[in-house]
Amino acid sequence: MKNLYFILFLIGVLIFPVRLIAQQEEYQIGLNPNTLRQSVGAFYDYSDPTGINIKVSVWGYVKFPGRYVIPARTDIKDFISYAGGVSDDAFLDELRIYRVNADSSQSLLLFNIEDLWWNENLKKDIDLSKLRAGDVLIVPGRNRLYWENYFGIILSTLGFFISIATLIITATK
Repeated sequence: MKNLYFILFLIGVLIFPVRLIAQQEEYQIGLNPNTLRQSVGAFYDYSDPTGINIKVSVWGYVKFPGRYVIPARTDIKDFISYAGGVSDDAFLDELRIYRVNADSSQSLLLFNIEDLWWNENLKKDIDLSKLRAGDVLIVPGRNRLYWENYFGIILSTLGFFISIATLIITATK
């Protein structure tokens, strides 16, 4: 038995440092700025190589939330397209842009772009202004439950009560 423990100890001593070396090779201290665009994360580069670009962010119920480098001429609908569009759970009548102004004051701009999707007669006063550097577009929403979700909840609850009833019936016999 001592020999078995000794062999397992030797195997552990020999294999463990190999695992440490393999893990250490996966790390890199610091990042090359050129590899930042290729890293996995929420950084997207749609910059125009011949024009002026700005950095903006989008949070909330879009397909690809994160930090974007986009052309300065981009408006809200183009930015939402860059972000992969809004999800089914988004509130299109409550889009918000958080903006820090030049005088360091902060402002929150509210937008309703639901008219673009649902109304046949478009309003003339829809404001889809251009984004500014540092803007944060917030797309609020809430997870919605569909009939499949309710059906699953009902079946789970029903299954729970059937299990409890079966347990009680079996225990009393």
